[in-house]
Amino acid sequence: MEQVAQIFGPAQNAVALAVADSVENGVIPVERVEDLVVVASVFIHPDARDYSKIYRYNYGATRLALERAMEEFPDIKTVIDEKDRAAHPIMGFKVTRLWDPPYLQVAIDIPEIGYVQRILKEMPESDHLIIEAGTPLIKRYGVNVVEQIREARPNAFIVADLKTLDTGNLEARMVADATADAVVISGLAPTSTIEKAIREAKKTGIYSVIDMLNVKDPMKLLKSLAVKPEVVELHRAIDLENTGALGLDVISEIKELSDKILVAVAGGVRVDKLSPTDQTIDEALQAGADIIVVGRDITKAKDVRLKTEQFLERMKKPEIDQYRVMTDF
Repeated sequence: MEQVAQIFGPAQNAVALAVADSVENGVIPVERVEDLVVVASVFIHPDARDYSKIYRYNYGATRLALERAMEEFPDIKTVIDEKDRAAHPIMGFKVTRLWDPPYLQVAIDIPEIGYVQRILKEMPESDHLIIEAGTPLIKRYGVNVVEQIREARPNAFIVADLKTLDTGNLEARMVADATADAVVISGLAPTSTIEKAIREAKKTGIYSVIDMLNVKDPMKLLKSLAVKPEVVELHRAIDLENTGALGLDVISEIKELSDKILVAVAGGVRVDKLSPTDQTIDEALQAGADIIVVGRDITKAKDVRLKTEQFLERMKKPEIDQYRVMTDF
């Protein structure tokens, strides 16, 4: 009852006066009043006791909201630019999106949770770092291993590499429920399975990744899909890393098909070329890769942090400016 009194007392009074004052002061044109519906919500902290502060905070918030609405602030460009940068102050964590490539994706394939936890602790924090729960890891511990990774890295973009071959919508939903940000679908799956997985991923707000491992014609597959994935991964298998370099020429073709698709490259990518079949990060980036997937070169390194930083340094991407202040001007 105390909170009811707060809502229908100072908070309701604040909203009502802010709306009326906005009309009187010309923020809302009088001639438009009969054509407008103003929906105002208030927030009162459970510990709030001061009626004066409840009134003043809600009055100020309502007036500001009305002014911005009438001035059509923010414009759509600002909304799009900021939507993936901002962290909600109450939610307590940030939903990460891949809006600023290139990114480094660390594939953790080692099926030993203690080892995984050590790697997670040693890796540096970066806006351009993606963590992948590899297929062997998920096969041993189940998709809920993603939640353990999330506990260690709450703001990370986490990929669950299921290499889905059947029941695409079910597996995409499982990944979303486990708090992953992306599901990996095998390009060898039936077209209907791939499309169901992509649609379910979009429905649940996660990314869909098509792994082109052993797919002979990636472009033919992409063109056949009624819905396109967010990421296409050009993947050379571990067992074939010594048989030749990755075919990076297809990257430009994929980007011509859609400039909204990110291209990842995986399989023997290194900082520097140690053997003729190695693919360096510089070569991959020059070819247009958006995501560089690295596994054992980082996870088996003597110094995981240093090795990760070497890759990130080659990408030369600044961190997001967390000190910027959004204003009406």
